Amino acid sequence: MDAAARHQKKTRRIDRFGERLKNRRASLSPSLLSVADFIDQHRHAILGKSALEIANETGTSDATVIRAIQALGFEGLLDLKDTLEAHIGETDSPSEKMATTTQELNSNVDSAIDFVINDHRNAMEALSSPSNRQGMADAIAVILGTKRIGVFGIGASGVLATYAARLFSRNGYPSYALNLTGIALAEQLLTMEEGDALIMMAYGRAHREGMTTITEAQRLGIPIVMLLGQEDTVLRKHADASIIIPRAKVEHVALHGPTLVCLESMMLALATAAQETTLQSLDRLINLRSSIRPSKR
Repeated sequence: MDAAARHQKKTRRIDRFGERLKNRRASLSPSLLSVADFIDQHRHAILGKSALEIANETGTSDATVIRAIQALGFEGLLDLKDTLEAHIGETDSPSEKMATTTQELNSNVDSAIDFVINDHRNAMEALSSPSNRQGMADAIAVILGTKRIGVFGIGASGVLATYAARLFSRNGYPSYALNLTGIALAEQLLTMEEGDALIMMAYGRAHREGMTTITEAQRLGIPIVMLLGQEDTVLRKHADASIIIPRAKVEHVALHGPTLVCLESMMLALATAAQETTLQSLDRLINLRSSIRPSKR
């Protein structure tokens, strides 16, 4: 057994919800099964939904939702959410995702290339869809006229937040990154002011850093543009504009190239919408560079 296989065997997690649904599917009535299947297909979103919201999504009642949850062996919605969140947290492990991905690629260079190309191709097709084109237009409308742009992203997205803030700033839109975790993020949030706009990279769960940033933005009346990995996420209801960038399967390692393309597209769209602002900023940048490093004659 190779290292990847040993790792996968060691780290494989039990999907308690999936197991219970599989074992009890035949005993569920059509209405209970429709609720159970909806929960199975929208696990991340369920973490932020009430029984009434799930009922509205499934065309049932909140009582039916609770009965479906209990029929699967859970005490109630809170018990279900705890189970789902625990499993999502385990399967979000970077090492587990890498082990799963590399094992499927089977140490084949061509397979690795194809994996990346196919992932990016799918994301680019989604980015160029009519709904995302409209989302991009809505995002630019939200940002134009604001004083500054805050760019939120943590983990690997934090690196992109730093790059995006620099990219927007040099092209005439003063920007700053919100990319720390824990209480260190609190000091960055003090940077936010009324009149700013906020771009959020929010692909995973509604974690505390993200929700605290959203709450502070709403307190200040700051519009939010969200880059999301799926349409069905509780975070979307907080967005003034949203762009959906699908990512690899949840058990696979995530690639960040498509997000970079989206951010650079937003920069160019802003430059197109306010060309004079961008050109003045770039001209000023050239002058400052010349002062720092005079040309040799």
